Amino acid sequence: MNKPELLCPAGDLERLQMALHFGADAVYLAGAQFGMRAGAENFTPDGIRAAVQLAHAQGSAVHVTCNTLPRDDEMAQLPAYLELLDDAGVDAIIAADLGVITLAKRYAPHVALHVSTQFGVVNSAAAAALHDLGAQRVVLARELSLAEIAAIRAHTPPELELEAFVHGAMCVSFSGRCLLSNYLTGRDANRGRCAQPCRWKYGLTESKRPGQVFDITEDERGTYIFNSRDMCMIDHLPELLAAGITSLKIEGRTKSAYYVGAVTNAYRHALDDAIAGRPLDPVWQREVLQISHRPYSTGFYFGQPGQYTANSAYFAGAEVCAVVEGTAADGRAVLTQRNKFAVGDTLELVTNSAPPVTFTAQDLRDADGLPLESVPHPMQRFTMPLPCEAAPLSLVRRKLPAETVDIRLECGKIEKSRT
Repeated sequence: MNKPELLCPAGDLERLQMALHFGADAVYLAGAQFGMRAGAENFTPDGIRAAVQLAHAQGSAVHVTCNTLPRDDEMAQLPAYLELLDDAGVDAIIAADLGVITLAKRYAPHVALHVSTQFGVVNSAAAAALHDLGAQRVVLARELSLAEIAAIRAHTPPELELEAFVHGAMCVSFSGRCLLSNYLTGRDANRGRCAQPCRWKYGLTESKRPGQVFDITEDERGTYIFNSRDMCMIDHLPELLAAGITSLKIEGRTKSAYYVGAVTNAYRHALDDAIAGRPLDPVWQREVLQISHRPYSTGFYFGQPGQYTANSAYFAGAEVCAVVEGTAADGRAVLTQRNKFAVGDTLELVTNSAPPVTFTAQDLRDADGLPLESVPHPMQRFTMPLPCEAAPLSLVRRKLPAETVDIRLECGKIEKSRT
């Protein structure tokens, strides 16, 4: 691989289409088995074949996750599944278990082998050993700093690709090997059924004071063990590339199609700027504030992230109102509704070719050409004029009147401001 890869999540067909439309070089997805996000819609065998055909037609690759830690009864079903992936033309299999890795080499010999972050690769010896076992790529542990990644790059074969997460939620675990979900809910996170308890809100109770719930707070010595922030490295793509990372991965197979489209769009433009040596356009920094997220951090890339005790709730700067389907004979855009809006509302058009364009909603018409004052019904088809040409899958959104976060991504520090 010469050009750095932007690798984006595809939890279902709609998210796959959004990732490809907004510039993903590759997508990662899962079938009904062996993937770490059983909560996503995922893909049937025929769906995997269709996904590969769609991605390849647009010059993008498909990576399929086989990164659970399966038991023996599950392993019996794996050879047939791996043969399906090989026959479908999948570009890579992401595995976290030595048994799965061994079977993948035997039953999917034409598919590249990528070793998951679940494997916990934190040193060059482990990376080199996995390369000797046939791995084309390792997904590095999320606990590594940029300096440690650079050292791994310097001491591993140059043909071994290094992948790292650059955006999205971070698990309370060691590189995704979670114990909380299994303990609290009986849902095994390492077999794709994580209940995400690290993102719940917790209170403290005392046995002699039943019914009283106390907020968990922290003094200077610290008390928090739960992850309260999302990762965002959009300001630091040049440093990531300089450290030797060849694939930049966005988390979010269970996130919305809007999330996938908006984040992919922002990182596509930001990565192109970084590759070309251009400074990052602030518009793409602002874009990652428009999707649902918690306060951002840079994870472990610049050292230990420390404790964060402020509000960890999810918030967003905008919501998607409609998705462009195409253009009618009269030149008006044909759209489907996602959230209600009305004539006179201030909206933004998000395309894959330019920064968002602000405009006012006007001249709404239903499928029969009759005028509308608003578009109230889910998935309602309608037409309206747009401020510029917009390809299918372009997004129309509305800003939300909520507190936003002003990104300061220096050594993981974030300053909040009201805008």
